[in-house]
Amino acid sequence: MNKIKTDLTYRHLEPKKKVSGASPAIILLHGRGADENDLLGLSPHLDERLAIFSVRAPYPFEYGGFTYFQLKKDGTADPTMFMESYKRLLQFAEGVSLLHEVDAEKVFLMGFSMGTVMAYVLSLTHPEKFAGVVAQSGFVRDHPDLPFVWHKLDNCSFIITHGVDDMVIPVRLARDTKDKFSKSNADFVYKEYPMGHQISDESLTDVCDWLKKKLE
Repeated sequence: MNKIKTDLTYRHLEPKKKVSGASPAIILLHGRGADENDLLGLSPHLDERLAIFSVRAPYPFEYGGFTYFQLKKDGTADPTMFMESYKRLLQFAEGVSLLHEVDAEKVFLMGFSMGTVMAYVLSLTHPEKFAGVVAQSGFVRDHPDLPFVWHKLDNCSFIITHGVDDMVIPVRLARDTKDKFSKSNADFVYKEYPMGHQISDESLTDVCDWLKKKLE
């Protein structure tokens, strides 16, 4: 495999099942305080045709692991860190698409928590770069310097999963996000589960089924 031009730390897993031509790919974006190994625990459940790229957030988190940005006292994101993470992740995604063994028309994002926040901002500013987004336990965080193109989501699909008992990111934020998607032209699925800030067997099954359908 050719190397991706990036200063981000990441892990790559080859597809378990080869396809004719280039392979679809999925980029995993972990939550705050985790690292590039966190969401790789899901890899045995993901479609075997997928090339998997799991990225580490750029900044060390004070309590361990890594983060995309720090939160200020009022709950807003540090704007400099947010923009730097956005730019570096976008560059990484573009690098994945340029790999000769990756089908650039079938690159997906999968986020969890703060990783979902970043998956949203990447896909809502550049939907043409992604076939779909798995948005788990997160929400759309608006940014004044990044206009979202809600009217250009024709070819980027979304599945949104959230726990009704989530104490970290309340389900009302996911419902607000659902309302925003309802006013767009996006193909999206929204599901709530009897769980907290986590990925359950039920939500993972729904995500994997959704991915399989999109790949077919």
